[in-house]
Amino acid sequence: MRDPVTAVTGITYDRESIKHWLLDGKNSTCPVMKQPLTKDSDLTPNHTLRRLIQSWCDENASRGIDRLPNQRTPLDRSCLLKLIRDIRCHRSEIETLRRIDMLAVENERNRNLMIEVGVPKAIISYVANCCDENRTIGLEEALHILVLLRVPSAPGNLLIGQNDRIIKTLTWVLGCEVDNCVAVRSHTLIVLERMFKAASSSVLERLKSEFFQTIIRLLRNGITQQAVNASLHILLDSCPWVRNRAMMVEHGAVFELIELELGFPEKKTTELILGVLFHLCSCADGRAQFMGHRCGIAVVSERILNVSQSADECAVFILSMLSKFSGNSMFVREMLMVRAVSKLGLLLQADCAYLKDKAREILKTHFDEWR
Repeated sequence: MRDPVTAVTGITYDRESIKHWLLDGKNSTCPVMKQPLTKDSDLTPNHTLRRLIQSWCDENASRGIDRLPNQRTPLDRSCLLKLIRDIRCHRSEIETLRRIDMLAVENERNRNLMIEVGVPKAIISYVANCCDENRTIGLEEALHILVLLRVPSAPGNLLIGQNDRIIKTLTWVLGCEVDNCVAVRSHTLIVLERMFKAASSSVLERLKSEFFQTIIRLLRNGITQQAVNASLHILLDSCPWVRNRAMMVEHGAVFELIELELGFPEKKTTELILGVLFHLCSCADGRAQFMGHRCGIAVVSERILNVSQSADECAVFILSMLSKFSGNSMFVREMLMVRAVSKLGLLLQADCAYLKDKAREILKTHFDEWR
């Protein structure tokens, strides 16, 4: 070891070796403990071990052993301010972005210092300029930095007054054809999700049709699982506004969500999908799109009592709205065919009084036909 560092799991590694392990893209666990270890995990210098190694090197100098190189000095504000100036002046942009990315990966102290001196604003401005000039160079590095710095969750609400421009910019990024587009799009969606959590209602009620079209198009293609969940959070946060729900349905959100759920995703993804479907089925066009998918009722019914209480509530609400507003003969027959009626019967024995009442209400509405 030349630069020993201790990971959050308590195991000490050589800095370059563990960074290479994590940045490889295929590894996300501690090699020894097998516990989760992300590439932006803190790596704490192990000074005691380094002094022991240095002492051993000194003792064996006569055998040709070299001393360890001097440790790097801690990152300071002046260095970061120079990097910000280089980005703004378009000097060696890619090298500068990679340098910032490397420093951000290194430790939490560096990331906090970057937030203090305004690195997130500089990176956001860089991405916005790329959008204005229609150039894609440096986007991968810039978006990864924004994810590492947890923009816009960073202190100070860095995006006040810039929300509309940022949404427009990030929508453009999602539509770009770039190298490593899976990583770029996934990082963009994670940043957007955080932004939506911090955005005001006035921003969310002004979203454009193109925005939803882009998000829905990416749901099943070319993004990571984390980005899929981020996309679903974005849709869910946008659902309280009728206008937004109408635009989602217009771009086929109901169909895409059912198709996504048919792939048996993880529990959290299922809960998010059913949450969005519940909101979209509150409008007539959403219910029509749901009924138009041959697996809609089957997949929602299948999830009842198989995922979580949250999923049960959304699934039962969806069936309740279909029963009340779209309960034609086809709906009645299909509910029997896919054993949804049996599931509702089982819910009558559940602990949740609210779900019992909803199940009883649906069963009562079509009792004669089902009997």
